[in-house]
Amino acid sequence: MPRGLSFAIGLFCALLSVGVTKATAQETRLTRLDTGDQTRGWEAVGRLDIDGRGFCTGALIAPDLVLTAAHCLFDRSTGERIDHSKIEFRAGWRNGRAEAYRWVRRAVIDADYTFDGDVVSQRVRNDVALLELQQPIRTTTVVPFLTDARPRTGDRVGVVSYAFDRADAPSLQEMCAVMGQQEGVLIMSCSVDFGSSGAPIFSFGPDGVRIVSVVSAKAEVRGAKVALGTQLQEPLDRLKAQLAEGGGVFLHASPDANRVTPGGVQRDTGAKFVRP
Repeated sequence: MPRGLSFAIGLFCALLSVGVTKATAQETRLTRLDTGDQTRGWEAVGRLDIDGRGFCTGALIAPDLVLTAAHCLFDRSTGERIDHSKIEFRAGWRNGRAEAYRWVRRAVIDADYTFDGDVVSQRVRNDVALLELQQPIRTTTVVPFLTDARPRTGDRVGVVSYAFDRADAPSLQEMCAVMGQQEGVLIMSCSVDFGSSGAPIFSFGPDGVRIVSVVSAKAEVRGAKVALGTQLQEPLDRLKAQLAEGGGVFLHASPDANRVTPGGVQRDTGAKFVRP
């Protein structure tokens, strides 16, 4: 069994044994943000439309910087990097309109991230990307989010995301929890699905709402679902340094080998790991 799978399965099964499953079921309610009042304060979360091939979720952390998952920048069928100039960020996308539209100028991923291979802890903890927009978004309604250090096990978090069955408006899940953390990966009870990749995970503290992770993958063990994400601050610092050094202009192909497709099963583990 790959180490990355065994640590998640071992931890999650332990959580099941102490009754977390019941609490998780009570926390999975999503609130669809359809109206202006409902989306107020969340406009910096947006949909990333990826060259007409699909979409992910991203969040503005500076007027010209969008945080998302690294695997959103790869073609699932070929394993090749997608031309980031064909990715459009639609801030606050809701019912056919956005607060702002911007194309991507540069994109950087963690140097240790590889798209091909098993969905294991090393991949998840490096599954983060930073996109520089062609032009900054400077409006009074779209306010970038601050980021923060990793949350602790047991902390309440929330996620705002788009998904394949709710692509026209974001949904908020404000009551999920950090179930555990190991090897740079957070395991959370948040509800995610395809399209939720790169969605911001928020903490709610006295200093306000802050991004503490992004959605990388979802896992299912014994019928219960969890979301996996990176412990954000260290990889984010490395990505900012890459941009400061002029990186992210050119694309680098990734070899295509032994990839896990959505719905793919890691045999002999009892767990199904997929990218949302």
